[in-house]
Amino acid sequence: MWGLKTEPVQERPDLVAAPVAAALDGWGPAERVLAAPIDPDLADTENCAAAYGIPLGASANCVVIRAKRAGEVRMAACMVSATTRADVNGTARRHLGARKASFAAQDDVVASTGMAYGGITPIGLPQGWAVLVDEAVLQAGHVVVGSGLRSSKLVLPGADLAELPGAEVISGLGVRTD
Repeated sequence: MWGLKTEPVQERPDLVAAPVAAALDGWGPAERVLAAPIDPDLADTENCAAAYGIPLGASANCVVIRAKRAGEVRMAACMVSATTRADVNGTARRHLGARKASFAAQDDVVASTGMAYGGITPIGLPQGWAVLVDEAVLQAGHVVVGSGLRSSKLVLPGADLAELPGAEVISGLGVRTD
């Protein structure tokens, strides 16, 4: 697909981080997930899209946020199209009922997910984390997302992201950047 050399992820567990492999085991839509090796220096969305001929609208970014209310911290992943940015302080914060929301610290995200920064994916996140999926991502057809590693990407139907544990579909989570 595009310039990626994809294979069924079930045949290439070496292309995903351990928490991702564990989450795929027994997840119904896993049979539709493809994995593709990439150059880890090209893992960032824009570089990957340019190098492998992936339209930005077919890439979805996983942005991890930290929402706080009355001293209680809640972590959430926001899945938005690469052509948008996550509305962290508006839509996401209100949806989570938080007083304050911000991007989670990189070191905290890496430590708590067991995934590499630049490869964070909503598949295999810690139990209890919300997965907020922008409605537009579901309508994008196949999307390219992280694999938990910088050296590969996953390709799956965007609509399957709504089937992840903790997933909630939200309209307007992604705000156009142009």
